[in-house]
Amino acid sequence: MHHNAKVISANTYAGYPTIMTLQELEAMREYAHRDPHAFWLKQAERIHWYRKPTQTFSGSFEGDVSIRWYEDGQLNASVSCLDRHLAERAEQVALISQREGRQDIEKITYADLLARVCRVAHALKSLGVEKGQRVAICLPMVSEAVVTMLACARIGAVHVVLFGGFSAEGIAERLVDSGAVAVVTANAAYRGPKLIPFKETMDEALQKSEGAHKVRSMLVVRTTNENVSMQHGRDHDFHEYIKGFATEFTPVIMDAEDPFFMLYTSGSTGKPKAIVHTCGGYLVWASYTMGMIYTHQRGDVLWCTADVAWITGHTSVLYGPLCNGGTTMISDSLPNYPVPGRWWDLVEQCKVTMFFTAPTAVRALMAEDDVVVKRRDLSSLKLLGVAGEPTSPDGWAWYHDVVGQGRCPVIDTWWQTETGGPILGAIPGVQSLKPGSATTPLPGISMSLIDQNGSVVEGSGEGGLFINKSWPGQARTIWGDHERFRQTYFTMVPGRYFSGDAAQRDDDGYYWLMGRMDDVINIAGHRLGTAEVEDALAEDHRIVESAAVGVSHGLKGQGLVVFVIVRKEAVGEVTEKTVSDLIVSKIGRYAVPESVYLVPDLPRTRSGKIVRRLLRKIAEGHTENLGDLSSLNDMSVVGMLCERVKKQKASS
Repeated sequence: MHHNAKVISANTYAGYPTIMTLQELEAMREYAHRDPHAFWLKQAERIHWYRKPTQTFSGSFEGDVSIRWYEDGQLNASVSCLDRHLAERAEQVALISQREGRQDIEKITYADLLARVCRVAHALKSLGVEKGQRVAICLPMVSEAVVTMLACARIGAVHVVLFGGFSAEGIAERLVDSGAVAVVTANAAYRGPKLIPFKETMDEALQKSEGAHKVRSMLVVRTTNENVSMQHGRDHDFHEYIKGFATEFTPVIMDAEDPFFMLYTSGSTGKPKAIVHTCGGYLVWASYTMGMIYTHQRGDVLWCTADVAWITGHTSVLYGPLCNGGTTMISDSLPNYPVPGRWWDLVEQCKVTMFFTAPTAVRALMAEDDVVVKRRDLSSLKLLGVAGEPTSPDGWAWYHDVVGQGRCPVIDTWWQTETGGPILGAIPGVQSLKPGSATTPLPGISMSLIDQNGSVVEGSGEGGLFINKSWPGQARTIWGDHERFRQTYFTMVPGRYFSGDAAQRDDDGYYWLMGRMDDVINIAGHRLGTAEVEDALAEDHRIVESAAVGVSHGLKGQGLVVFVIVRKEAVGEVTEKTVSDLIVSKIGRYAVPESVYLVPDLPRTRSGKIVRRLLRKIAEGHTENLGDLSSLNDMSVVGMLCERVKKQKASS
């Protein structure tokens, strides 16, 4: 499918400050392959250790599955991110925080960030939080979120960051599952024009799980002027409470394999699962992957738009950039509110040099007129990034040509909550790029494609995407359910980690993600990746976004159903038939959809991922049991879709 894809030579970006030559990259790969022990000990030097490790990987993907890295090492993650930079960077800005509706943009230096982190560390200690205990953090994208995560790291508590978009049920379930003893949340927050009632939802969650949760105290950040009820003895005003504490706090020394944080991710079953990452391996991996892909030069500002409640927010917003001594930016603003081009205004205002977002956001930005981009001065940009789902070549080209004006490499990375950081991705200015491809594995990673018969695919071909050997940033377990961890990731092909994704590899060894394995549809023996259908539709500029799903079909085994969002000005020109014809013309007759639904929106998580499992159920009419909806950004979309599908089925 992609073998004749356009190739953009690395020489196109001759001005880009590269960290190595292509020959050096190949030599690095070869070294990692030849002597993995020496290679990974060398990468471990990227962070600060109290006791340097002498071990690298120990454990096995077989049997009970145990994963351990740098086991004899000791460290504290906050020291790698803050203290060790003070000699050189005390007055350098570590964090830029932009709050919508406020005039001033907060610029926090390394010295100031450390002082704030120490205050919050004391505050958490005074509330009785101890090493190894879980602290739930549910905040909008404000500086207090970053400070609190680092404060947990400093005292050795395990942070569990929860989406602000979860329902009270969703939060209750996670508070009970994680056994959190303290919560840090906001009174309320605006997301565009919408008020999100953080504290009210948290109170409701604690009532729902009454007795089953262990939460003793709550710190409430006042991010708006809304009044909220405070429970005496349990709830405290964040800034009032931390005021009197000292700005020094001796970090708690952690073993490399002590749990660092947990993150909930959706599985194919409705029950949320908490992925556990540990202190040493994760931090080395965050520093290594971000150092390879987003190498900070002095004066660089990296703005990754991901929410901190997502792995991208942990690695690309916080731990990667700060570990590497960079300047990172956060913002709670929406891409096109209060005006189209809001994000481009911020790029211009904050002199962002590296901008990293999700393909969903790229498509939303692309739906606006190009004039919106061209009106802004984006000359500070030198690198663009995407991750989260496959990027259509069309969206990639727009991002590259219009936003980056053809001079910024667009780095498409592939990774998961479970991988801790990028696994596939290009080294900017060093490797040639192919629009829509996540390029090649980083040095030290060994991957394979395995076909339906369980055979390893050599050379070009397609199959399930597997990682053959452990890497430091790998998740260690699912909290409280190691057996589920083993079953989910290590039983498909024993001895290898299964990503759950399907991919193609071309003749140059570049990987192309085809979406989840359960998003590969088999229509009468023809394998069709849903990403392939969505790519075809993305070429029609009247279509903003689409989601293709497979539904069971009596005759063909599976049939294709497509949900399409049409640009406002194109409504009327685009019909179910034009969509169907376009798919057939791009892919073939066998791909003719059973149904096409033109809809105003799709169900998404807070991080912008489309929840295809829901679309599949709605398309099949199984609307009575939709499973866990707590991670959705907007619940009302589900009801709207159910109605629309029912109506269309009735009228056909």
